[in-house]
Amino acid sequence: MEGSTSAQLLSLKEFFNEQINLAINKRNISTFPLVSTYLVDLLQAFMFAETLERETLAEMYLKAMSESSFQLKADMLKRLGDTSLYISGFFGDSLKKKVVDIDYYADLGGRAYDHLSKSVAEDTSSRVYREISIRFLEFVDVLAIVSQKALVQTNEDLLRLYDRYVSTGSSLARDQLLEKGLLPTADMNKKKRQ
Repeated sequence: MEGSTSAQLLSLKEFFNEQINLAINKRNISTFPLVSTYLVDLLQAFMFAETLERETLAEMYLKAMSESSFQLKADMLKRLGDTSLYISGFFGDSLKKKVVDIDYYADLGGRAYDHLSKSVAEDTSSRVYREISIRFLEFVDVLAIVSQKALVQTNEDLLRLYDRYVSTGSSLARDQLLEKGLLPTADMNKKKRQ
């Protein structure tokens, strides 16, 4: 049984690796290679429901910032950053119906990764956290692509995509609408100049 679970995790990791790399290429993102590995590991960790936190992001942030143990603080900040990134990427469209929106998740998640980048001793980890902190919304788009690949595009999904573009100006949403022929190119050129 354990061999079967190990094989499933390996194939899941391979699947996520392929999807993350395709999404990064699709968005034409040039990044530190270990960032894509980090994103693959993040998706694999969130495949299990118990990974999601029950606390609000604000509670997680306050607890982390008041923690005196370096290791516990780092663990809490990592959970906060990872949770913010995952939820923003996979459930970003549903966030606009909430009291807090994707900007709130991006702000707290970016802060968590920024604190981590400054506090970890290992240069490689620091670089990964810094990259995610600075380009948080780009990596949200990468995860959104992976998430959307699993969804069938209905008219309702297309309306949500358009609404996301109008409300956030997401370049991913814009590109997807252009791919589907739902935005005139002239309108896009006008918007880019503004």
